[in-house]
Amino acid sequence: MTENKPHCPGNARSREALSPTGAPMTRDDLPPPNTKRWVMRRKAEVVAGVRAGLISLEEACDRYALSVDEFRSWQRLLDTHGLAGLRATRTKEYRNGPEPRIGPESRLGPVSTLHQIVRTYTK
Repeated sequence: MTENKPHCPGNARSREALSPTGAPMTRDDLPPPNTKRWVMRRKAEVVAGVRAGLISLEEACDRYALSVDEFRSWQRLLDTHGLAGLRATRTKEYRNGPEPRIGPESRLGPVSTLHQIVRTYTK
């Protein structure tokens, strides 16, 4: 017997996938399996495809030679920082969060004040 998968045509459980531009997306709109250059848009398309059931997580990982952890990091970065979080050139900024700034320009509140006190008395 064949198993009814979410990406099968005519399956009532499948959801509409939207590309990063907001246009409806089909399985044919997913990046090709031989993709080497992972720009923000392509990463977001894979995440959207998995979420909408166009492709399973396992199939996406096999197709694009991704680890589940790497895919989950794309998902988390997209949810937390939007499309810009998937930018490869600023991974430190998006993955570790902003560096805390000490001084009057800091907007971190009490945490910043504590850092200033510790810094002052440990010199």
